[in-house]
Amino acid sequence: MARAKRLNISDVPQHVIQRGNNKQVCFFSELDYRVYLSKLKEYSEKYAVAIHAFVLMTNHVHLLATPATAKGISDLMQNLGRYYVWYVNQRYQRTGTLWEGRFKSGLVDSELYLLLVSRYIELNPVRALMVADPADYPWSSYQANALGKSIQLLTPHPCYLALGATAAERQRNYRGLFTRSEPRL
Repeated sequence: MARAKRLNISDVPQHVIQRGNNKQVCFFSELDYRVYLSKLKEYSEKYAVAIHAFVLMTNHVHLLATPATAKGISDLMQNLGRYYVWYVNQRYQRTGTLWEGRFKSGLVDSELYLLLVSRYIELNPVRALMVADPADYPWSSYQANALGKSIQLLTPHPCYLALGATAAERQRNYRGLFTRSEPRL
């Protein structure tokens, strides 16, 4: 059976998920997270994809991203996936696949939904019982969006920028989104 064709639209945010094969670990050390984020930044620039939110879990990745071209996310994920599998196989002297098939993605078609998806992404470590507070997880955009840490990879979405006139106000209002109960996505 043929695979379903992706709905790729430029300038529309997407929630992207890539899982480890058979739910296996994809990040084994702090260096692995850093390499992945470095290459994500490189390829997001190369393929004109703005990254608004992310979380790197031990066995999967979530991104909230807006491509400037219809093929941007596909090109980004394909090249990032290839590089990272090569890197892991070289570093850990292993062979074979790391990811579970193709990445999954869905369009984020409203401003409210964009902020909900961002919150959903950044609460992943809390839901997985890895930390009690998203601020305690280092491999997430929460560090920038809510706490003001500089993460060069990120491009604030206009919905995020509308949360306040200053960076401090935006961060405070963004943190406020995390005090409400979380709806199911």
